[in-house]
Amino acid sequence: MVELTFPICGRRTALAGLAAAGLAGCSGARGVLAPPKRFVATRGMRFVRGGGWYRYTGANAWYLAWLGSDTKYGDRARLRRELDRLQSIGVGNVRLLAGAEESPVKNSIKPGFETQDGTLNRSLLTGLDVAMAELGKRGMTAVLYLTNNWEWSGGMMSRLYWETGRYKDMNDPADPWPAFPDAASAFYANRDAVERFFRSVRMLVGRTNTVTGTAYKDDPALMAWQLANEPRPGVSPEVMQAILPDYYRWIDDSAALIRSLDPNHLVSLGMEGTIATDGDVEIVARAHRNIDYLTAHIWPLNWGWVDGKDLAGTWAAGAAKVRDYIDRHVKLAATLGKPLVFEEFGFPRDGELYDPAATTQFRQRFYRMIYAAAEASRAAGGPVQGTNFWAWNGEARAQHPDHRFRDGETQYMGDPPHEPQGWYGNFDSDDAVIAIVRQHAQTFATA
Repeated sequence: MVELTFPICGRRTALAGLAAAGLAGCSGARGVLAPPKRFVATRGMRFVRGGGWYRYTGANAWYLAWLGSDTKYGDRARLRRELDRLQSIGVGNVRLLAGAEESPVKNSIKPGFETQDGTLNRSLLTGLDVAMAELGKRGMTAVLYLTNNWEWSGGMMSRLYWETGRYKDMNDPADPWPAFPDAASAFYANRDAVERFFRSVRMLVGRTNTVTGTAYKDDPALMAWQLANEPRPGVSPEVMQAILPDYYRWIDDSAALIRSLDPNHLVSLGMEGTIATDGDVEIVARAHRNIDYLTAHIWPLNWGWVDGKDLAGTWAAGAAKVRDYIDRHVKLAATLGKPLVFEEFGFPRDGELYDPAATTQFRQRFYRMIYAAAEASRAAGGPVQGTNFWAWNGEARAQHPDHRFRDGETQYMGDPPHEPQGWYGNFDSDDAVIAIVRQHAQTFATA
């Protein structure tokens, strides 16, 4: 391998240049050029692969390992159909879940990859192998996230429960927001929980695919290992300040561990951006010091920027906040000299309805806004290198009039089981949205 090391700027130096967003000379992580035609690497603000510029249109589909398993909850034929659909519209990258922890935490998915007694779900691991093999057949790449800040896949709260016997539930009336994320942030300081996480990392990063016979570290279908989905250092200011040293240590140690096991692939954090730090850009910059690229997640409804029942009346103000959020992260990535991916972005159907028959006029506007920003960055030589919409529902349909998932059901959607099925995900019948994705894929690849 040829390794390119970029200069490391101090935090004060790096952040002082935000107004001069075009300067890309500062980088806190190594840039690695992999052997031609194999691995995705970074060169300054670009992804490269096989000697050329690598940029992509992507999707989120957390459930692919479940479909790939040879069990009652698996459906390998559907897995292949969904990947064929995504490929046909120009999606070249999929972000999927590769770690889920079973526990009493409300909404933690079952089955998961691991249980409290250390039992690994071999069928689900094989399902991940199948998903990776199918992605590789199609020339697609994957981002695999290893745990979750939130409860729906068990995540950090479950790992804390395994070690302490205590947990909180998200949206518990007795413990209102932000009790859950504040409590979950104790994970970073719990050495037993972190060490057990490291054991799971060693297991997966060191795994050999049982379908292809290729070690994960040698698989060109893997773009990046991602530490977690939306890892936050708590929410309350006092909690955040107390936990930051442990948060940074967990990020740096996790990244170093992965690189020691796999020198070929990128390491990502999976952070939402400044929404996770109460607007503090310096925390985001420090968190990515040893991370290969930045991510931004954009959720106008969840963050209260729009009203799902009055999208027409709240769109303009919400759109302005979205543009500001995008600009802020483009400038930060440019200052740090690293690629940026709009890794999650979601918007409800009109009227915040869930049925596939509901229209998507405002979702279409939102997608166009995100894609236009990515295309403008690309045209200007900026840092945006990828987009992953949330999420792909494909052929799945809600099984009940209340659009709620029941334990034991297998119609997995991009909307996780704890959310209304059809809230943010795109169905295979969403022709207007699909057309926008397809057009962006063509433009982003050639602009």
